[in-house]
Amino acid sequence: MREEGLLTTAVTEEDHEIEVGLRPRQLDEFVGQEALKERLSILIEAAHGRGESVDHILFSGPPGLGKTSLAAIVATEMGASFRSTSGPALDRPGDLAAVITNLEPGDVLFIDEVHRLPRQVEEVLYPAMEDGQLDIVVGKGPAARSIKIDLPAFTLIGATTRVGRVAPPLRDRFGYVARLDYYGADDLAAIVKRSASLLDCVTDDAGADAIARRSRGTPRIANRLLRRVRDYAAVRSDGAITSDVADTALAVFEVDDAGLDKVDRSILEAVVNKFGGGPVGLSTLAIAVGEDPETVEDAYEPFLILEGMLQRTPRGRVATERAYAHLGVAPPDDGGQGSFL
Repeated sequence: MREEGLLTTAVTEEDHEIEVGLRPRQLDEFVGQEALKERLSILIEAAHGRGESVDHILFSGPPGLGKTSLAAIVATEMGASFRSTSGPALDRPGDLAAVITNLEPGDVLFIDEVHRLPRQVEEVLYPAMEDGQLDIVVGKGPAARSIKIDLPAFTLIGATTRVGRVAPPLRDRFGYVARLDYYGADDLAAIVKRSASLLDCVTDDAGADAIARRSRGTPRIANRLLRRVRDYAAVRSDGAITSDVADTALAVFEVDDAGLDKVDRSILEAVVNKFGGGPVGLSTLAIAVGEDPETVEDAYEPFLILEGMLQRTPRGRVATERAYAHLGVAPPDDGGQGSFL
């Protein structure tokens, strides 16, 4: 049976609506990523001074760190309209042409999952980014002809969780490429307190800290955990979020002290108990926990590796001593696999 994890499940329509409501609207409301915010403020102020659009920007980093929020903030700070789409939605060159030809001067076009743009769509995007022209081929065979359409000045902001999969010609056309890093506990606690005020729920500093510690360095997860703790506090307590309430609520939702959920622990337990600590191949591990290999690789492994509980080796995934300690299992004494490679 497929496991369900609270921390990395797909974003529902309700989740999306709530997240949109919690997003910061201006750069000074955005918590964390201080160095990146400083660079963006320079780009925005310089563009304002020249009366131009901000140069094209590519944001990379794990899901939930604020790439979409920052793109919308750039548009707000520039006083521009924000148009949003995604790589998978632009299936044909005509789809991209329909979006771009409707842009007004100065608009910000945001393409999420830009690494998933089809190659033929990318090729139409190159002249649009570089020369401000849309080059469309009409017809087929000997009757085919090329039509050039002049575009208004606009800013393209791309977001990707896999910057290595963005084609080099496309990546090179972005004037600024920035990576968002995982957040520290203090920044996450500040985000939790801000979101709690917007959700009209009461939380003290200790309650916010308890949620932040389990949020895997990710604001989206911090907000998701806050909503679940808020639900628990409303039903099983007096509505206020304290450290004890947060600890009890997250235990009910199977999020442990290290921020691991049910699927995270299933992965570690599979490596340790079923495969002797590893190495074990990704496909085999995914089958063992009832998940898709890409989901295991993209949604779960990064945090387990970041926490030093899992290693990727040429031979497969391997549990570390910290994984054994977290599961309360004695590591093998033969020096053999796991973290002893």
